[in-house]
Amino acid sequence: MAKLMILYGEPKDPAAFRDYYMNTHIPILKQIAGIRAITISEGPINTPEGPSSHHLVAVLTAESLPALMQGMESPEGQRAAQDVPNFADGGAEVLIFDEQHII
Repeated sequence: MAKLMILYGEPKDPAAFRDYYMNTHIPILKQIAGIRAITISEGPINTPEGPSSHHLVAVLTAESLPALMQGMESPEGQRAAQDVPNFADGGAEVLIFDEQHII
């Protein structure tokens, strides 16, 4: 499986961020071919040292890295990427990787 992880920074208005994310951005993500799962963090994000500077972590899962990249390069994937500045005023870091299950 391959993952696309987005680390969203703290928004100016968390309630507006969540409303837009859940009601506008998630429906766009659901249209991307090849995405098998979308998961998001629930509640505060912490580090071993204490609170994180991230507000939300989202993970999109695809069958393979080529399938993930194909989905992200599609018109729907591009639409999702172009939508991020509409709600992520705290910034967003995107990580893309193939995963290996250890246990």
